[in-house]
Amino acid sequence: MVSEGYYKNVWAWYEETNGAAFSKARGSQSGQDSTRWHVVRKFLVLISSHNIPVYLIDPLILGLVDKDIEQIRSSPDGPSPECKYFCAPRDFTTFALLDKTWKHDVGLFRTAEKMGFQWLKIINKDPRLDGMDDLSGMEIPLHYIFKLASHAIHLVVFYERSGNFLWHGPLRLKQHMDRKFVPFRKLHFGRYPGAYEKPELLLVSIDDLKVQIPKNPSSFLEEMSHSRFLECRYREARAFFQLYPDDASLDAVEFRKKAKSLLHLAALTLNNLGVKFWLSSGTCLGWFRQCNVIPHSKDVDLGIFIRDYKADIIPAFQKAGLPLKHKFGKVEDSLELSFQGEDDVKLDIFFFYEEDDHIWNGGTQAKSGKKFKYLFPKFTLCWTEFVELKVHVPCETLQYVEANYGPEWKVPVKTWDWKSSPFNVQDNGIWPIDEWDNVIQIY
Repeated sequence: MVSEGYYKNVWAWYEETNGAAFSKARGSQSGQDSTRWHVVRKFLVLISSHNIPVYLIDPLILGLVDKDIEQIRSSPDGPSPECKYFCAPRDFTTFALLDKTWKHDVGLFRTAEKMGFQWLKIINKDPRLDGMDDLSGMEIPLHYIFKLASHAIHLVVFYERSGNFLWHGPLRLKQHMDRKFVPFRKLHFGRYPGAYEKPELLLVSIDDLKVQIPKNPSSFLEEMSHSRFLECRYREARAFFQLYPDDASLDAVEFRKKAKSLLHLAALTLNNLGVKFWLSSGTCLGWFRQCNVIPHSKDVDLGIFIRDYKADIIPAFQKAGLPLKHKFGKVEDSLELSFQGEDDVKLDIFFFYEEDDHIWNGGTQAKSGKKFKYLFPKFTLCWTEFVELKVHVPCETLQYVEANYGPEWKVPVKTWDWKSSPFNVQDNGIWPIDEWDNVIQIY
């Protein structure tokens, strides 16, 4: 992240260059192109006059910038011969603001109005205040839109979450709001909440405007395409605990503490390898049903697509202090790994195989060599926050959980047989005896 001192030069630069130099530099542009550039320039002047650090997250412009990133990084600040980026056709230009860097001072809006902007503030509930004890009604600003002439600036407010990541909320209009203020459906950051890593920022000159951009635009754009965030369902969890009071015993508290620690270690290990994973089986059910680890589950369950398998996974976990407990199956068929965590808490990793119309993972019974198969409808991955960790879950969580646990998934079951209890289990033959040494390894 960038320090405040870093911005001060930018503000000074804006104040010096606010005015004639801009209109001269852009005078040759066609009307509509020029309007877009002038609106962006005016917005940057507005926010600089209130010392508000914003950075550019517009996917269309960042896509163009990314192609020329080396040239942009190394180019001097002299006037550019053409308006290549900010004059590109689009309805909006999108910027980001970190909530903690601005006090949401009303003075900004008065200045905006004096400069000719119309503006709209979109507020909604702060999900960070929701919890088992309190479903807070406090509202926070999530989006601002500043409109001038035929162009609009979309300012997305990012908040820090306890999993050490940035979050933005969805854009939901209240009933009294003008739905024709701008073409809201075209907003890139409006439909869903999103989760992002904190970006490193770079100050660059683009079309004679100094702006901050993510240091690596292509990785930001990649992140954006998979940024959808699902909030934990606290209301449903509270209703669940009214029917089935939570286990507050010392054993349950201890297990949850160990499971959280194991999950954080597993996430760190897999993230360092660049292996995408998600909460699966009982761990996913715990998140979806009760926003917590199920205390009688005794393990942590993760899923990984077999296409993301890396041979480094086993040595990486061993290096992290988690010895391999068993390895069943093989990369081509029914692979699963189990690692021993603290005391009797284990980490189970199931590998998922994609077919034309479904996804499945396998199971192996060590003593008989019997194979099992668990079928799931196709799913995609979303981010969530679970035990203070930014982690993936299937976006289609209900279908995923129902596939595994059936329509009665809301009812806790303490005795669970992995060979017969799952709703989606099928027999899948037997491993040939000559393969047992390879496909049934217990340590």
